[in-house]
Amino acid sequence: MRDQTRSKPLRRRVLAVLLVAVVVAGLAVAVANVVTVAATRERVVTVDGAASALAADPADAVVVLGASVYPDGTPSDILADRLEVACDLYKAGAARAIIVSGDNRTSHYNESDAMKAYCVTLGVPSEDVYVDHAGNTTYESMWRARHVFGAERIIVATQAYHLYRAMFAADCLGMDTWGVACDKGAYDNQQRYSIREVLARTKDFYAALLRLPVATSGEAVSLDASGDLT
Repeated sequence: MRDQTRSKPLRRRVLAVLLVAVVVAGLAVAVANVVTVAATRERVVTVDGAASALAADPADAVVVLGASVYPDGTPSDILADRLEVACDLYKAGAARAIIVSGDNRTSHYNESDAMKAYCVTLGVPSEDVYVDHAGNTTYESMWRARHVFGAERIIVATQAYHLYRAMFAADCLGMDTWGVACDKGAYDNQQRYSIREVLARTKDFYAALLRLPVATSGEAVSLDASGDLT
């Protein structure tokens, strides 16, 4: 009986600690998501809006964030929409160049080369499409746009659910940032993407506030000279 009596306060303390941990974690997630969206949503514009706002002084680049590519090199629907909007922004004079930033961590999968090829087929000169082969995450893509490509003013092209996180990271890294949502219809697994985004925003929110460097820095590339970055 005495051991059971002693164990009750211990269980209560453990439950209290767990409850506090859950509350703190929940607050961290909520703050990250609310601030990320609130700090960026007023700078989400249309293609025409970006062209009008940036007519006199175009952005350094449109940064297109990678997504799935099929085995034959064809962009998935979600990626094709991002690339088409980026090309529209370039042709409208809103940006001087396009940076395609994708995941190429394996020898048989190459998002960014496929992204560049698609932009070229849409009529963008090859020399104005810069390839970032090490955009493995959203935060890395933004960090590299600033510190490797030297961009100071960018437009981010991705779907709305993903846009705020990328823009917030770019803001914290010292770039003037606009965003254009690339949603042209419903996408498969959208609900799963949106749920995952809540946690991804939380992770990138704190990484951006701390301006964490990334391991894949590479050599600097000037946006005034064409070339790919490995």
